[in-house]
Amino acid sequence: MDLSHNKKYFRFTFYIGTILLFFIIIISTTFGTANISFIESLKVILSKVPFINNFISTYAIPENHILIILKIRLPRIILSALVGMGLSIVGAAFQSIFKNPMADPYILGISSGAALGAALGFVFKLESSLLNSAAITITAFIGAIISTILVYNIARVKNKIPTTTLLLAGVSVSFLLSSLISIIMVFNRDEVEQIVFWTMGSVSTANFNEIILLTPFLFIGILVLLCFSKDLNIILTGDETARSLGIEVEKVKRIVLVVSSMVVAACVAVSGIIGFVGLIIPHVVRLLLGPNNKILMPFSLIFGAGFMVISDTLARTIASPAEIPVGSITALFGAPYFIYLLIKSKKKVI
Repeated sequence: MDLSHNKKYFRFTFYIGTILLFFIIIISTTFGTANISFIESLKVILSKVPFINNFISTYAIPENHILIILKIRLPRIILSALVGMGLSIVGAAFQSIFKNPMADPYILGISSGAALGAALGFVFKLESSLLNSAAITITAFIGAIISTILVYNIARVKNKIPTTTLLLAGVSVSFLLSSLISIIMVFNRDEVEQIVFWTMGSVSTANFNEIILLTPFLFIGILVLLCFSKDLNIILTGDETARSLGIEVEKVKRIVLVVSSMVVAACVAVSGIIGFVGLIIPHVVRLLLGPNNKILMPFSLIFGAGFMVISDTLARTIASPAEIPVGSITALFGAPYFIYLLIKSKKKVI
């Protein structure tokens, strides 16, 4: 279905999707060890909304239920939704820039850089410092940015960034950093469990400080990428065609790649490596609504947020009281879809 010529239907569908996402978030707050009803969750959340809170009473709700919703479950759900939004829109942007349906947010080695930064943070026990868990977030973010700068400088040819060279540089740097992580783990066996769990992706330590840290990077990045959605549509037709239509292809590529890298770095820093979200969500949206980035990107935000919230809800409930890393859940859904894409592309070649 292509909604590009039906703006009213697009807006209506987007609003419905946003409302559904809101209800998914509320429903997710009801899952857990404590038995909290949908109505209780709805009242507690709406009681924090300006103006609406004047009409909502939480007097009959147990205090511990309010604390569980606001201090434990809601920050985690919000963070997972934000991470899903960031990875999904970057995945859509990268697939347009690289003209490759297999491109995902980690293709430039950003995740490996973040993992190395986090590993070094665990080795030097920075989580025990005054910054507590924020120290690992900061080192992961720094690692992601350094790896991104390294990849760009390797791939850059004067003022141009050849797509193929960028991909090869990303893969090479990713393998290099992964080998360094393996060496660090061999010489620091006491920290292996922490490093492995972090690299599997989790939002179990989510708090509002991490949300505040992520939000500026995410929303500025989303705004910039949405502004370039039309240019990305034209670039999909080919670089030469785009230039003939007045698009500054190299400039657009640089801006999109830099902004996307910042978004991914911020997401990975707070959640670890959560795979397949940026790969499968843009594909699903593309199959349902068409390839137009003006529609693909906004709907990727909603689908990505919903997918991550549902995946994290499963991660913290299906093995309760134990917890499964959310990256394992997204991979469980994403890997079969990735295999399907490979088989489908193989049939086209044959």
